[in-house]
Amino acid sequence: MNRLEKSSQNNLHKYWLSYLNLFKKKASPLSEDTNFVVLDTETTGFDFELDRIISIGAICIQKLEIAIASSFEIYIKQERFNAATVEFHGIIKNEKIETLTEVEALEQFLEYIGNAVLVAHHANFDVTMINMALKRNGLPKLKNKVLDTVYLYSATRIKSNLLDKKKMYSLDEIAENYDIDVSDRHTAAGDAFITALLFLKILNILNKSKVLTIGELIKLR
Repeated sequence: MNRLEKSSQNNLHKYWLSYLNLFKKKASPLSEDTNFVVLDTETTGFDFELDRIISIGAICIQKLEIAIASSFEIYIKQERFNAATVEFHGIIKNEKIETLTEVEALEQFLEYIGNAVLVAHHANFDVTMINMALKRNGLPKLKNKVLDTVYLYSATRIKSNLLDKKKMYSLDEIAENYDIDVSDRHTAAGDAFITALLFLKILNILNKSKVLTIGELIKLR
């Protein structure tokens, strides 16, 4: 590791300490005032050990409204390239886009999310990929609470007996059910925005049907 890499990693550790301090106070129950960050990752594949994050997209939800002006999107420099996944994320090797090192990307991501509740579709995959990146840089796992829109959507179907417990609903399928445009699918930022729209739709349905309150959502992970 050269001096620049060591300096960047030391800086990342400082960011981690600042991030960690945000969790010292006891977390408030989930409510309409909770800050959520909806995120998505595009990766070189599905192997947690071998594959890497190509891009991260995220968007804040504050007071149950999408804060479009504060959206987040970064691309990460790649040493590993998997041509088989290009058809999904559209990012080709050596594409002329501004990229960050993995360390720089993690710094910016931690600063962006703070102690917000994270939301993602098939959240375990995205969160695990990020946790693996943290691990490679000598840091623990994310501390944020996490909600998965797959399970939230399933909860909307329990009362009407439409739930197929064996099915892991895709983002496209749920978006189609809610008439949400998916023309920007398979970019991290685009998928994060679509997931944010789904999340708000689902919250509205759950609240109206009295199936779950916002405060009970966290138990679905």
